[in-house]
Amino acid sequence: MAEKNETGKKGEEAAYSYLKKCGYKILHTNWRFHRYELDIVATNGTELVVVEVKTRSSNRLLNPEVAVDYRKILRITTATDAYVRKFGIEMPVRFDVLCLIKDNQTYTVEKHFEDAFFAPVR
Repeated sequence: MAEKNETGKKGEEAAYSYLKKCGYKILHTNWRFHRYELDIVATNGTELVVVEVKTRSSNRLLNPEVAVDYRKILRITTATDAYVRKFGIEMPVRFDVLCLIKDNQTYTVEKHFEDAFFAPVR
């Protein structure tokens, strides 16, 4: 597996552990809708929380959250719409971004942006 893919996979595992410790109930990880993917789908009380996980090495040039651009938001919200319909979810949806930094073999949550973005109106 390429180093970039391995970093992302390990980052998602660390994010999963972090969210469980924070009291989230994880429903799915890496849920796919066609060619789109939701990294983590969870609940936190009365909200469905879709979490986009971004992991970068400590020597990065840009912050991880910069990678969540408008096109990425469209893909996430499209997949979320499919998820909500498929599972008959009837609760508010929140979109979070969780940024992790890899330093050697340690993955640390740097930032957790709750309500990071809203679904765009088309």
